[in-house]
Amino acid sequence: MEEKTSKWWAVSRYPLISEISVFSALFVISFFFFILSPSHAAGNDAKNAAENDTKNVAGNDTKNAAENDTKNVAGNDTKNVAGNDAKNVAGNDAKKEKAPTIITSQSLTADNKAKTALFTGSVVAKKADTTIYADRMLVYYSEGGSGSNIDKIESDGNVKLVRGDRVVTSGKMVYYAGTDKTDERAIFTESPRAAEGKNVVIGTKMTYYMKDDRSLVENSKVFIVEKEPGTQEKKPQEKKKK
Repeated sequence: MEEKTSKWWAVSRYPLISEISVFSALFVISFFFFILSPSHAAGNDAKNAAENDTKNVAGNDTKNAAENDTKNVAGNDTKNVAGNDAKNVAGNDAKKEKAPTIITSQSLTADNKAKTALFTGSVVAKKADTTIYADRMLVYYSEGGSGSNIDKIESDGNVKLVRGDRVVTSGKMVYYAGTDKTDERAIFTESPRAAEGKNVVIGTKMTYYMKDDRSLVENSKVFIVEKEPGTQEKKPQEKKKK
């Protein structure tokens, strides 16, 4: 009987510690059950999925925005370059078309009704890179816009056209300014002769298309001067000092 009393006293001496131990054990077991429960796992999966979706959406948005910006910048650059090139080409063409024609001579007779101007005596007509010389020029013009436009020029006597290295001479020349349907051209007659360097072309009639820089010669005869092999000039040798 004493032995049983002694054992009961040993257990009941620390009742608070025993209750805490039991409560802790129950809490741990409940916590593990809560962690392993399907609802908690589903909640974690949903939370993780939501976070991943947010990150993916944000990452994709950033990536797409960067790609779109790159495409837009590249597209704008291409458009700007193309636009600037087109403007520059159009501007250069407009400048060439707007180049004025300057004519000097010893005398001038103008007929406003007939829209003609007769230049005589050492006549020189210059436009851009082309210069025409003659003893007499009859200019036909038309009124347009804020000024006059030259339609045709008839040149007689010692006619000479100079454009770059090309020189064309003849007794008579008729120049047509050209329109949208016809080309700007000069027709040479009366022993026309075209020279470019040492190469010479002659014929009975020569048509020179200005914009295309090409010629059409009737009854032509061509003289081509070729360089002989080994005709390069030798450099003088320096004398050796003694």
